[in-house]
Amino acid sequence: MAVANKLEGVTGISGIELNISCPNVSSGGMEFGVDPQLAARVTLEVKAATTLPVIVKLSPNVADIKEIALAVEGAGADAISLINTLKGMAIDINKSKPCLGNIVGGLSGPAIKPVALYMVFEAAKVVRIPLIGCGGIACAEDALEFIMAGATAVQIGTACLTTPDICLTILNGIELFLREKGIGSITDIVGAARYKS
Repeated sequence: MAVANKLEGVTGISGIELNISCPNVSSGGMEFGVDPQLAARVTLEVKAATTLPVIVKLSPNVADIKEIALAVEGAGADAISLINTLKGMAIDINKSKPCLGNIVGGLSGPAIKPVALYMVFEAAKVVRIPLIGCGGIACAEDALEFIMAGATAVQIGTACLTTPDICLTILNGIELFLREKGIGSITDIVGAARYKS
């Protein structure tokens, strides 16, 4: 809440992404994002500390993403981004020990795209606030899948590390797709796959 409050009125800050899937060490490693009540509470408190739009980033490491999405929507989230990384690990076979000091880390990139896409598709069934799809988007086709699943925007993370201009390439690809299909606006295909399933 203190950070949200300090960002109030800062030039260039137009919103806050609240990542509720990072460990809360004081609660024994519990993640806010896996408990609907905790997710709602932290969202409510951050919303009370700022007038900026608050986008809540959800964890995929849950049994039912719809329950968490509804909880943060009910607590006043302005939008939801889906998803954060999946838990994963690697083992150094020569040292017979985990490669990461924390043992587990976040798996991102193309490997998580099907999971992320499913989470967006599910959340779009129950919430009315905008959804931002993220997780493994590396081309225009990926971004279009998220939009058709119900996202009104997308985030690109891992792909930017290897291809710094990927966002422009994806944007151009989306515009080309819309022109070729005779679609007037991207909003015309938001959630399109939900209505044909």
